[in-house]
Amino acid sequence: MIKLTNVKKQYKQFCLDCSMEVQTGQITGLIGRNGAGKSTLFKAALGLLEIDGGKVEVLGKDIGTITAKDREQIGVVFADSGFSGYLCINDVIAMLSAWYTTFSAERFKESCQKMELPLNKKIKEFSTGMKRKLQILAAISHNAKLLILDEPTAGLDVVARNELLEMLRVYMEDGQKSIVISSHISSDLEGLCDEVYMIEAGKMILHEDTDVLLDEYGLIKATPEQYERLDKSYIIKDKKERFGYSCLTNCRQFYQENYPGLVVELGSIDEVIEMMSV
Repeated sequence: MIKLTNVKKQYKQFCLDCSMEVQTGQITGLIGRNGAGKSTLFKAALGLLEIDGGKVEVLGKDIGTITAKDREQIGVVFADSGFSGYLCINDVIAMLSAWYTTFSAERFKESCQKMELPLNKKIKEFSTGMKRKLQILAAISHNAKLLILDEPTAGLDVVARNELLEMLRVYMEDGQKSIVISSHISSDLEGLCDEVYMIEAGKMILHEDTDVLLDEYGLIKATPEQYERLDKSYIIKDKKERFGYSCLTNCRQFYQENYPGLVVELGSIDEVIEMMSV
């Protein structure tokens, strides 16, 4: 669905230089700190900025050859975007009908009613959760094959977040679509994504299947003496702590079996971000 090959974009104090691939039928998570390059990468993938090098392919085509018809197969939600607060959903329906040949007004109305979104109320009167649901529904309303979602769950309470994530799971049921999603909420990615990429300072520093990350990665807490004796072959990153060292490993079982007195905790996406950002 998306293939970025050695894509480069140079700004005054920041350089994007990375590769990434999103497969059909997969949900791919993009993690990284604020300013790491997630939004720049999304804009490059959508052809919204001119890259300085590399190649961008979307839906099997070079981004420069994507047509308006092709773009109907892409749904996008950016964290800082949305519909005017002075519109109501019926106004949005008129806009989407004009923009997308595959848009179904009746199906969209049914989805809005199912999500308890009032059709005639001004969007500025919606809660944050209601606005986000509307954005997602609009993004998938024209039968898009690819969703690009930048922090779609930001600012949502637990109930609204779970409803939104369920919408995305239903969207993926036919196995022919793909989602790329960034989020600061690790539980969203752990429960939703098939794979995770991590970007730091414009470069990809990690790509792993989510199941592997959660099952095989671990965080070692070692005293200075234990650290000195450790076989460091499977240590990805380490950090000096007050008590000794924290070490990120992708072979948790090796250390549990060979160092019985060592504290080895299950890994999580939050811990990976923290350790890989050191």
